[in-house]
Amino acid sequence: MKVLITGAKGFIGKNLIAELENIQSGKSRQSSLSSLTLYAYDMDTDPQLLDGFCADCDFVFHLAGVNRPKEQSEFMQGNFGFTSALLDTLKRHKNACPVMLASSTQAALDNPYGHSKKAGEDLLFAYGRETGAKPLVYRFPNVFGKWCRPNYNSAVATFCHNIARGLPITVNDPAVQMTLVYIDDVVSELIHALEGKETRDGDFCKVPVEHSVKLGEIVDLLHSFRESRKTKSVPNMENPFEKKLYSTYLSYLPEDQFSYPLKMNVDDRGSFTEILRTPDRGQFSVNISKPGITKGNHWHHTKNEKFVVVKGEGLIRFRKVGSEEIVEYRVSGDKIEVVDIPTGYTHSIVNVGDTDLVTFMWCNECFDPEKPDTYFLEV
Repeated sequence: MKVLITGAKGFIGKNLIAELENIQSGKSRQSSLSSLTLYAYDMDTDPQLLDGFCADCDFVFHLAGVNRPKEQSEFMQGNFGFTSALLDTLKRHKNACPVMLASSTQAALDNPYGHSKKAGEDLLFAYGRETGAKPLVYRFPNVFGKWCRPNYNSAVATFCHNIARGLPITVNDPAVQMTLVYIDDVVSELIHALEGKETRDGDFCKVPVEHSVKLGEIVDLLHSFRESRKTKSVPNMENPFEKKLYSTYLSYLPEDQFSYPLKMNVDDRGSFTEILRTPDRGQFSVNISKPGITKGNHWHHTKNEKFVVVKGEGLIRFRKVGSEEIVEYRVSGDKIEVVDIPTGYTHSIVNVGDTDLVTFMWCNECFDPEKPDTYFLEV
């Protein structure tokens, strides 16, 4: 299948082409499509190529458009004029392939941008009636995700960019309710359209997954993402919008700030470093023990843990409180396995090797100095 993508270097275009190339190379399982040929067209493409693309393509993703012009007249020129030229070229080659149009919910509003989008929609519907071509018109709400240009036409992109850099943002009305769609959901739907399985809503098509969120809530979440490096918290991944927004936020981190330091609690035995703290999934840490060092020798009523040795040789020893019997587990970074630390058993971990023993530890609750639930008792 030969696919023409206009606006190929724009936000949606870049994401769509990236996934189509994954499908093309067999790296993605999102679609059964194969033998794809992609014709990418943008403002810097030789205009003469458009004629050949239109003569040869089997499907058109018309994503090109204008939404931040210098003059209002450019709205109609960019959103209606180029659409007209594209459809005229297809018609000249008698190519009645399906045409997808990226419109906007603004098309229903009385403003210059909305008028230009509505004019493009009407033109495509009329073209479909005349030629028999299948029109697929998507009125996108706010689209967010990676690779969207900040300080352009997306509040989410601008807020992510600025907050990640500690720059100020302007929020005129935090109570404004926003309807948003995530770029991966948009791309998934567009691939379904390419397969002839688009989601319909009357004459229009739509992205089936939408999120309705107040602007102030978005800003609060973004600030919490920035603070999470200090609090060691992670977003609520059970919330689909929060999960997608966090992925978006990370894509706007400055390239010299991908990493951040952690506090290492160091002594002559080794170190203990907390990595993450979650209110409902516990605490994640890494423990390093020097050769010959024993750590632990305590037990818990309710607190429980999982140990995973990733480097070195260790011996984890258990003794049920009130019993004399000792249970031992030899662990090694050469054989990654999880050892559960049950409640009611005093336990220790000994570095029996010649190198540092590195252990990844999960605890079902974050450490609370007011209620540590940790009682010293030698194994």
